[in-house]
Amino acid sequence: MRHLTKALIVALLLTAFAAAPALAHFGAIIPSDDIVSAGDPKTIRLRVAFMHPFEGHYMDMQRPEAFTVTAGGKRRDLLGALERKPLGGKAAWEASYRVTRPGDYVFAVTPRPYWEPAERKFIVHYTKVVVNALGLEEGWGTEAGLPVEIVPLTRPYGLWAGNVFQGLVKKGGKPLPFAEVEVEFLNEGGRVKAPDDPFITQVVKADSGGVFTYAMPREGWWVFSALTEADYTLRHEGKEYPVELGGVIWVRAREMR
Repeated sequence: MRHLTKALIVALLLTAFAAAPALAHFGAIIPSDDIVSAGDPKTIRLRVAFMHPFEGHYMDMQRPEAFTVTAGGKRRDLLGALERKPLGGKAAWEASYRVTRPGDYVFAVTPRPYWEPAERKFIVHYTKVVVNALGLEEGWGTEAGLPVEIVPLTRPYGLWAGNVFQGLVKKGGKPLPFAEVEVEFLNEGGRVKAPDDPFITQVVKADSGGVFTYAMPREGWWVFSALTEADYTLRHEGKEYPVELGGVIWVRAREMR
């Protein structure tokens, strides 16, 4: 009877696990403003986290390995500006940055590998966002030099809800054919209710040249994550496990009023 009870418990746990939806993970850099106009405050705040955007769940994020901004053809190290600021009870980070010249600012973060026990793998999402400043729309296609990266083919700001966003997935500096791209809406406050699990994470594939397209149906922040597997493994508790690499970009759409 004791063995039967244990077997029943294991079976129930496995059934519950199989029935639970697989939640997509996303690295996040969310600025307080994506377009800094002449009359706006020139200092923006940037939230850096690891999360499930639609559900509003956060995971603990270790201090990143790198945090940079690329603007005016120069890249600057911002890692020292990050301060620990929990979100949803989990470790997250925040930095302030003052824009000083017109143009586009590409912020990028390289996280430390995250061990995901449910999927038996490590996750590393190289994440970026573009902030425009003071009317000069120059530099938004600049690459941040990430191992896996989405290069925007659509200007990644000044977009209406319903506009198409198109990006080029690169790995090691080369286009990644047929890359799978996960898309989610930052559902702050739980305003949107998904009628079924597949509506939570949208999935598109890049074409043979690494280009993907998605139309954002609602106002707010949208995240695009191009996924691939690393050509190396990482060790956890004496065993080697695969590593999921993600090239992530955040884009904001606004409603026509």
